[in-house]
Amino acid sequence: MPVLGLGTWENDDPAQCTQSVATALETGYRHVDTAQIYGNEAAVGDGIAAADVDRDDVFLATKVWIDRLAPEDVIASTRESLEKLGTEYVDLLYVHWPAGAYDPAETLPAFAELRDDGLVDRIGVSNFEPEHLNAATDALGEAPFANQVEMHPLLRQEELREYAAANGVELVAYSPLARGKILDDPTVGEIAEEHDVSAAQVSLAWLREKGVTAIPKATSEDHIADNWASLGLELDDQDVETIDDIGRTDRQLNPDFGPNW
Repeated sequence: MPVLGLGTWENDDPAQCTQSVATALETGYRHVDTAQIYGNEAAVGDGIAAADVDRDDVFLATKVWIDRLAPEDVIASTRESLEKLGTEYVDLLYVHWPAGAYDPAETLPAFAELRDDGLVDRIGVSNFEPEHLNAATDALGEAPFANQVEMHPLLRQEELREYAAANGVELVAYSPLARGKILDDPTVGEIAEEHDVSAAQVSLAWLREKGVTAIPKATSEDHIADNWASLGLELDDQDVETIDDIGRTDRQLNPDFGPNW
């Protein structure tokens, strides 16, 4: 799985979304993340089509919203997503939250059916805690391919990282810049100054050191390029330890239907 992708949450202006996706792909990104609830799947698909990159070279992910997780709705809404995206398949389909109509014994077999039919390559989950992951594994007969969660130096997700490593689950980090709070953190800022890079690059490099794929959202060419440049930043052990010692637990997204964090 690519170690850096483009997130598209809140990128809901169609022209801007299409351009940012095309720009990211032409910059070198090969992972694009969207969701039904973002309302931008068509624009994301247009961006992929506009870029001078083959569709099969793009790792494309979308997510099924919580009111569409009954089996028949999973099938129908995923087909709608594929039509909007202008593609015959997605590389990764997530359960967006363990909430709403989600029932692992009912929902996940529908995901498996989509995979069997070639419409989905991999099955993922998002915002799952270990107990949700265990139930999903029981329902699928295998661990989900990936778990997408909020993660950044202010929310280090040690328990989920340990679970992922022990069970062969890829961890994908949304809000990897803590919705901008990373840019104001003095510890991250010091390390950025030492390396002559941005604080955003430090956060993304730290996630890479943890074996996590980050999907920062970005719309401007400058931010897309700055995030991409994080792949050239190598943090040393002391840098990583210093960031680990920040010691905050600062969650940015916690809707009332989410897990009991």
